Amino acid sequence: MTGRTNRVAVVGAGQTAYGALPHPPRALLRQALFEALGSVDHGLSAEDVGEGYLATLGFGGWQIGNPASLLAEELGRPGLPVSHVENACASGSTGLRQAHHALRSGACDVALVAGVEKMTDQPSARRRFWLGVSGETEWERLAGLTFAGVYALLAERYLHERHLSPDVLGAVAVKNHAHGAMNPLAHLRKPVTLDQHRAAPRVADPLGLYDCCPVSDGAAVVVLAREEVARRYTDTPVWIEGSGGGSDYLALQDRTSLTTLPASRKAAEEAFRHAPFSREKVQLAELHDCFTIAELLALEDTGLVSPGEAPKATLEGRTRIGGSLPVNPSGGLKSKGHPLGATGVGQVVEVFHQLRKEAGPRQVQGAERALAHNVGGSGATALVHLFGV
Repeated sequence: MTGRTNRVAVVGAGQTAYGALPHPPRALLRQALFEALGSVDHGLSAEDVGEGYLATLGFGGWQIGNPASLLAEELGRPGLPVSHVENACASGSTGLRQAHHALRSGACDVALVAGVEKMTDQPSARRRFWLGVSGETEWERLAGLTFAGVYALLAERYLHERHLSPDVLGAVAVKNHAHGAMNPLAHLRKPVTLDQHRAAPRVADPLGLYDCCPVSDGAAVVVLAREEVARRYTDTPVWIEGSGGGSDYLALQDRTSLTTLPASRKAAEEAFRHAPFSREKVQLAELHDCFTIAELLALEDTGLVSPGEAPKATLEGRTRIGGSLPVNPSGGLKSKGHPLGATGVGQVVEVFHQLRKEAGPRQVQGAERALAHNVGGSGATALVHLFGV
């Protein structure tokens, strides 16, 4: 994969609202497909699609085995080659990477990547169980460590090593809620103040209620096309300019540091190695912020800021819309929501609309280059994709 040959474009994108929704998974998938296909400027026939990828964890036990065929069914294309992608919270962006590779290889001209998750219909104890399956099970889960507990360990070490107050975590929450309040599809469309963050109930110290993303239902779909056919479907394609992936040990105890995610670093290095622009040219980023600490780690691990610079960049307002590097204009996982399988795809939907100047009141002015970063579990897997127009 070199230079700008055999490029792949996003030519359509759509998603449902995120939140506690009354609809079953099939209906969510159907709605996201309808939105994505409707966004293709010059129209797209189901017969044009050559491959389909469905990202989902089957949260709560919903259709764990062979869910991908539902994508073909809802598209009205029984017989379409489809694949189920499950890579924890990074499932959606993993599906994007697989579709990207398939298109670049010439296996097909058009591919669909969909993500769906129905999470709110499970009791609290069962939700905690299913969230925990993305972490290490032999030691961490059996010792009683929750998903929030894992990220609390990362946050505690990060704050300790840098001599920081938890207010820097609060600054992430305040910013992302402000962005999410402008997103009509966000799960939590309400501003949060720093005082509210400070006074919130503790979940896993130093993380409080406003440091944790919500449990959400939702679905998202993107339509990808090879360069040779992209303008058949749209005059304003959004190009995938780089794709990178990485992995790390599942258990925190096996890692060399708790203040960096090597999987994110590797993914970013690979993505930028093949991109026609450098980190300094990125104008907006959708970063995986399942907990507020995750956004700070991602800023540094992707190289968008220097090591140790994320707190200062956040506190100075550089990562707000209107700042020099807007982060999570969608509201991020923290405010927009986190329907696991849909999250990575939903990040691309936001980038698609931002780079086409269709994001309304949360539009990042002049944005032409963007980064999307998606993490699986506590950092055992990570994907980074770069986009341009």
